[in-house]
Amino acid sequence: MTLKLLYGFHAVGARVRAAPDSVRELLVDMSRHDARMQQFLARAQAAGLAVVPADAARLDALAGTHRHQGVVARVEPLDKLSTLDAVLDAAAGVPLLLGLDGVTDPHNLGAVLRTADAAGVHAVFAPKDRAVGLTPTVAKVASGAADTVPYIMVTNMARALAALRERGLWVVGAAGEAQTTLYAAEMTGPTALVLGAEGSGMRRLVREGCDQLVHIPMRGHVDSLNVSVAAGVCLFEAVRQRVGTASN
Repeated sequence: MTLKLLYGFHAVGARVRAAPDSVRELLVDMSRHDARMQQFLARAQAAGLAVVPADAARLDALAGTHRHQGVVARVEPLDKLSTLDAVLDAAAGVPLLLGLDGVTDPHNLGAVLRTADAAGVHAVFAPKDRAVGLTPTVAKVASGAADTVPYIMVTNMARALAALRERGLWVVGAAGEAQTTLYAAEMTGPTALVLGAEGSGMRRLVREGCDQLVHIPMRGHVDSLNVSVAAGVCLFEAVRQRVGTASN
């Protein structure tokens, strides 16, 4: 089995809490004596994990960055749903999916996954040819959400959207030139939101694969939002609508 690498308090701490048995090696810079490190070590000890002391140079080499906060772990991959059909078959409640077309920055993907987890998204999907994978940087920025939200890479986004429509999902794409605002979209039913990369947006065939295009009303001088911010705005509008429906 190929082990994956996690680093940083949030990413490693989330794995320790959720699946301590999957942690095969936990390396820690024992020269850190601050409260945050002591709390982390106490959590690891409570989970029955052995800690391997390591200096900063070794951790830098393992993580490929100095931004590991003194914590690096080798872990087994968790079993997660690997297809959109499997996600929909297993979904509890009304499905909410998020598609990303052209998002290649690991920091953006990590932030999107964290937001998707908070919004209760059932899965995030992206094309294999224009997307970043689940790198250690993504996992660190996602603060544990890379383990909780299925991230599914599809061969063809346009075909994936067509398949979702056949399964009864309403596909809503965010596009700056759209005439309809986000707040006029109906997202209380099974929904797939689709966002493109900042600047270039969605590709033509992906755009044409949406049932509806909407824009986020902008009141200032900038004409676009970072994709992770846009994802938060769109997803929590869907959450707002669903909470309102559930309370009626």
